[in-house]
Order: sequence, then C-alpha cells, then structure tokens
Amino acid sequence: MNPADAAQALAAPETTLLDMFWSAHIVVKFVMVGLLLASFWCWAIIVNKTLLFARFRRSIDRFEQQFWSGESLEELYGQLSNQENAGIASLFVSAMREWKRSFQSAAASFMGLHARIEKVLDVSIAREVERLESNLLFLATVASAGPFVGLFGTVWGIMTSFRSIAASKNTSLAVVAPGIAEALLATAIGLFAAIPALIAYNKLQGDVAKAQARMESFADEFSSILSRQIDQHLAKDRAA
Repeated sequence: MNPADAAQALAAPETTLLDMFWSAHIVVKFVMVGLLLASFWCWAIIVNKTLLFARFRRSIDRFEQQFWSGESLEELYGQLSNQENAGIASLFVSAMREWKRSFQSAAASFMGLHARIEKVLDVSIAREVERLESNLLFLATVASAGPFVGLFGTVWGIMTSFRSIAASKNTSLAVVAPGIAEALLATAIGLFAAIPALIAYNKLQGDVAKAQARMESFADEFSSILSRQIDQHLAKDRAA
C-alpha cells in the first residue's frame, strides 16, 4: 500500500457498527436482522428455562420432603389431587388416581394394577420431560446454523464488495476495507447468536437429564411401595 492510500485510510472517519449495518447490502441486512432476532429469542428461552428449572427443583424438593415425612398417601393425594401439579407431584397424583380407580373396579383389573401403575408413571415422566425440553430444539438449531447463516452473509457481502471494487477500478484500502468489514459483521453476529445458544443448550439438556433421573428414581421407589401394598391386598384376598 502506498503512502497516499495509508494517509487516506487514517484520515477516514471512524465507522460505527450501525453505520456498517446501514451501508451493507440488503441481503446482508436481512441476514443480520434474522440473526439478531434469533439471538433475542434464544435469550428469552434461556431466561424462561432457567426460571422453569429453578421452580421445578424447588417443587421436587418440597414434594419429597412431604412424601417422606410420614404423611399417609391418602392424605397427600387429597391435598394434591385438586390442584395443578408438575414434576414428581404429577407422577404421584397420576399413579394414585390409577390406584384408587382399581379399588372401584372388579378384582380382575386389580390383578394387573402394578403394570398399569408403571405405565402411568412412564407416560407421566415422558410428558414432564417433553415439557422441560420444549423450545430447546430452537437453541440447538441456532447453535448449529447461526455461524453458517452469518458466513452466508459474509460471502454475499464480500462478493458485493468485489463487484464494487471492479466497477470503481480502485483497490485502495479505503475502498476495500469498509465492504469487507460490513461483510464480516454478519459472521460476528452469527457467532454472537450461536455461542450462547450452544452453551445454554448443553447446560439445559444436562438439567433435563438430571430432572429425568430424579423422576425415574422416585417412580421406581413409589412403584415398589405400591407393589408391596398390592401383594398385601392379594394375600388378603387369597386368605378370604
């Protein structure tokens, strides 16, 4: 680069990010706006899921404290059956509802009660996991596609810059640098959207796995408790 071009580049006024955005090609603008909207929605999901998991953990701790306090299952079911439940409490209510229905039906249906309760617990766990995992796919999509979408904007911007350079027949730094900078801004925004989405997705998926493990552990313990009671009822029926 000759001294005249260097002096011209140094004398040029500083370009802000907003100036770079407004001077970018329309396609690059759409890419930037789309990535910014995706980043905003990712942060909304991250905040919402963080609060959801915090409430979920507190509800599990509160229910487990109640469940293992020695209170009878009937009393606990009576407290929870008329309110909206989530997590382990939802599993408990679903299983107890099936348990109580079996006492109101014929003895033949009571024989398969343990299998039905296990099925109810499995379905309830799947429903809770689905609720916890909702919208996480969007985070994974932004994390994987964001850099490539930003790269598309960069490639398009560089192509536009090269066409402008060819039209002006001027390869000085003052002509080349602004177009390249505008193009690279799209990649930067893509990374800005993708990196938090990837970190949050991995963290939230780990939280889902921990919550699922806790629910499955409770389901196994509760199923064992009900199984013992079923065996006692069957023994009484045989003795009678």
